[in-house]
Amino acid sequence: MATLTYIEAIRMALLEEMRRDDRVVLIGEDIGRYGGAFKATKGLFDEFGETRVLDAPISESAIVGSCIGAAIRGLRPVAEMQFADFVTCGFSQIVINAATFHYRLGVSVPMVVRCPSGGGVAAGPYHSRSVEAWFTHGPGLKVVVPSTPADAKGLLLAAIRDPDPVLYVEQKLLYRRLKGEVPDGDEAAPLGQAAVRHAGDEATVVTWGSCVPMAVEAAEQMEKNGRSIEVIDLRTLVPYDVNTVLASVKKTSRLLVLHEDVRTGGFGAEIAAVVADEAFGWLDAPVRRLTSLDVPMPAEASLEAFVRPSAEKTIAALEDLLAY
Repeated sequence: MATLTYIEAIRMALLEEMRRDDRVVLIGEDIGRYGGAFKATKGLFDEFGETRVLDAPISESAIVGSCIGAAIRGLRPVAEMQFADFVTCGFSQIVINAATFHYRLGVSVPMVVRCPSGGGVAAGPYHSRSVEAWFTHGPGLKVVVPSTPADAKGLLLAAIRDPDPVLYVEQKLLYRRLKGEVPDGDEAAPLGQAAVRHAGDEATVVTWGSCVPMAVEAAEQMEKNGRSIEVIDLRTLVPYDVNTVLASVKKTSRLLVLHEDVRTGGFGAEIAAVVADEAFGWLDAPVRRLTSLDVPMPAEASLEAFVRPSAEKTIAALEDLLAY
């Protein structure tokens, strides 16, 4: 095990996989000598050169389109969006082309689109969006959202090796704020398998990405007051581990879905609907959601904190749920 930050784990995954498989190539804006906006690719250009670490023009559509062509021709391209917000410029390439090629033509498109996502860093409305829900609605895509350094590495390895296009949603807030043990060597994490981050039997929190640490913090604080909260980290949204979610809800009889994306149309609504449909008989309270407000993300730090979920807001939501 090595103790790494979240972004160091991403860099380690890219480095190890590029050494292991010479089909892996990186494409993105300023990812070469500069090392990327967040330095996730720092040093990779020096080792692998311009034929495998390609600086692209400021055109997300061209970046994604190049990856599609490279993947079809047998490479394993990994695209970097400087900020997840700008993946919108490549949206058609991802959901219309990459996601449907296997269905239309029987051709695999093994590519990854890395998206530095979310708020908490006072970056304002153009650089703070959570984009995962847009892509869970595109059949043919897999959507991955790691919450720990170990998963940041393991899920990226799995995404690169997967035969389908994968949207890999990184959490900017966690890049250098979160450290953890990361397995050395070739250890991919399974796609579509949730993890229980905190065991409990009174209420379930289902969450992913940057909200996992705050959910665990809330569960640990409530445990000091004798309350038992289970925290489920989905890790992968498409496909997501519905069996682990349902098993936990049947045990606890209460569910809070927690995510950083806005409430309306967020992926939490899908989880709430499935639980209401398949576990209604086990519920002792309505399914609740805690999300960011339905507004653009403010740049001012105190306003941003007001808009986003937090451990304190999670505790308040759980106390309300337990009191129902």
